[in-house]
Amino acid sequence: MMPLVDPFARAISYLRVSVTDRCDFRCSYCMSEHMTFLPKAELLSLEELDRLCTAFVRMGVQKLRITGGEPLVRKGILTFFEAMSRHLQSGALQELTLTTNGSQLAKFAEPLAALGVRRVNVSLDTLDPTKFTEITRWGRLQQVLDGISAAKAAGLRVKINAVALKGFNEDEVFSLLDWCAREDHDMTFIEVMPMGDDMGTGLRLDQYWPLKDLRARLTDRFTLTELPDRTGGPARYVRIDQTGQKLGFITPLTHNFCESCNRVRLTCTGQLYMCLGQEDMADLRSPLRASPDDAALETAIRAAIARKPKGHDFDYSRQDVRGQMTRHMSHTGG
Repeated sequence: MMPLVDPFARAISYLRVSVTDRCDFRCSYCMSEHMTFLPKAELLSLEELDRLCTAFVRMGVQKLRITGGEPLVRKGILTFFEAMSRHLQSGALQELTLTTNGSQLAKFAEPLAALGVRRVNVSLDTLDPTKFTEITRWGRLQQVLDGISAAKAAGLRVKINAVALKGFNEDEVFSLLDWCAREDHDMTFIEVMPMGDDMGTGLRLDQYWPLKDLRARLTDRFTLTELPDRTGGPARYVRIDQTGQKLGFITPLTHNFCESCNRVRLTCTGQLYMCLGQEDMADLRSPLRASPDDAALETAIRAAIARKPKGHDFDYSRQDVRGQMTRHMSHTGG
């Protein structure tokens, strides 16, 4: 079968799949406190998600990242991971992984490892219990730390993702890095993205902390060596010479990272976003439900990839927000 290649000759080998818009946290930069969730009839069933992901794997996708919301709050989610593990066993899929808030890892780490998951990304912006509850609104830090410990004990490689938030965790850069060094976790700092229904309030702009400023702070204490690592994704990596740590920076607003983009995002309702920073999407739920045969679905997928843009439009440079997205990250998938 012909592989998926976009108009700019980029092979699409990475699919991020949101399996639910629901979450047991309400992180202020991701969700409203009182979210209106999607009607369950609109959500793809786990069987439909299996069929869709299997079509993408058949068409050349080699990496699946399961996201949400919080993917581990989806009822029966292990059956979906079990279904995807058959593609690992066949060799068609090289990696099956997930991004999680860590709250459910104590329960799920061992079964996920048994199904072939080798790495997890855990979102963690602070190690201060009070600030953690403030930013997540509903979360308990110790529950997440216990989950991370369970993942490590199960043999999963843990990467910590921290959103850089001005006035919130600026003073924790070194304590977060020191903790990751002690625990042998890789880490990535992420610039806050202009998404969600509070964009008009200027909240994201108030929170925006350019990673070039964070990086300058790091270089006062550490020597950073650029690494050539490229995943086709947004992160740029350095090694902290003094500790040997690998550190990533995701900078959608100060560095356009689109030239090597190899990914697309599937929402829990079957919408395919060819770019996180563009509103254009393709409905895959209709062809999926219209026929048990995958011919129309594969045609729709190819037509969508043919519309993948060269890059996104995020821009904070004029002190207002250009290219902002009104949909929540929890819907699109983190």
